[in-house]
Amino acid sequence: MQPFRAMSHIRPLIPLLVTAGILIGGNGLQATFVSLRALREGFSPSTIGLVGTGYNIGFAIGCIYVTRIIRSIGHIRTFSALAAIASAASIAMVLYIHPLSWFAMRLIQGLCFAGLFAVVESWLNARVTNANRARTLSIYRFVDLGSVTCAQYLIPAVGIDGFQLFAIISMALTLSLVPISFADRSSPAPPEAVRFDIRALWNISPLATVGCIVVGLTNSTFRSLGPVYAEGIGMSVTAIATFMSVGIFAGVVLQYPLGHYSDKLDRRLIILVAALGSFMAGLFIAVVAGANAWLNFAGIFAFGAFAMPLYSLCSAHANDHAAEGQHALVSAGTLFFWSLGAVIGPLFASFMLDIFGPRALFFYMSVVLLLFMLYTLQRMTVREGVPAKQRTRRFRNLLRTSTFFNKLAAPPTESGD
Repeated sequence: MQPFRAMSHIRPLIPLLVTAGILIGGNGLQATFVSLRALREGFSPSTIGLVGTGYNIGFAIGCIYVTRIIRSIGHIRTFSALAAIASAASIAMVLYIHPLSWFAMRLIQGLCFAGLFAVVESWLNARVTNANRARTLSIYRFVDLGSVTCAQYLIPAVGIDGFQLFAIISMALTLSLVPISFADRSSPAPPEAVRFDIRALWNISPLATVGCIVVGLTNSTFRSLGPVYAEGIGMSVTAIATFMSVGIFAGVVLQYPLGHYSDKLDRRLIILVAALGSFMAGLFIAVVAGANAWLNFAGIFAFGAFAMPLYSLCSAHANDHAAEGQHALVSAGTLFFWSLGAVIGPLFASFMLDIFGPRALFFYMSVVLLLFMLYTLQRMTVREGVPAKQRTRRFRNLLRTSTFFNKLAAPPTESGD
């Protein structure tokens, strides 16, 4: 009976988890599919980068305004409205295929998904306690990674021509409304307003600020242009789906080990290790892998394993230096600086692809990571690290007590984070 009692707290959350799976899977499918369909429609890499930038611009805007929307009309109405708009934008993309209209639709979708994820994650955090938060969020992350990974294989199964995948994506966004509508009628308390001060975040931690921009410049570029790279070296549609899935799923492999050692050692040293591993993996793909699918799979696995934890490491480092009452500002600010990189990265990298071909993608990301490593070393010479005993295992607390939007979209639930 013990396993059943241990899982009893999950049962009321099943509608939210199902909603999250459908929503995240549809969004992950769309990110890859839009790039491949744009190639089929004759869009250049730079045009595809512009379309991807539209999503990130919308996402950044959504991050700034989502708390105001939720405070005004509540969680469920916000979710319903944004899901409907995002679904309509997906169908609109197949009705009129043009770079400018696709840019506009992806911008709208980015804005909507920022709000949708905020609603789901803040609702989820409001329904768990500190005693079961880690287990619940582990299940949520499994749903996240599993749904995105599985959704990639709808692309080779259905094909990238025609309207079918646009319809499937629209159906997924619409159907995500159903489970959350069957959840209990109670809704989380409206989120508190977050004071937003860019200069204050820079003063707290220049390294974390630059690191979040770097994550946007690299990881978001991979999500937007990874399919373009894979298609450019001759991968099949199935291999492209595998390439993207491996890079995304690898993010979980070193998340905890890197966080564990960052709590014990100078966190900047672990940030340096993660950046170095990402740099070497990117260079391996650009120089060694060539058109060999298996070498590319191995390279992107290593890249994802080291690159994906960088955001959490940088966020934890910023929180190390934050004073009491500044942690909500840190969460909002790091997300904002990530979005800046996510806007610039795909656009700049796409022009590099136009000029130099597919290998330029990972050369570009390797250069960015190399510069970040040099900046990290420079910061280590001008500022003392926070002693481990004073950090209260910040990284693991962040992983346990928050998701990507927890501090932005919901009131803090534990002091010190």
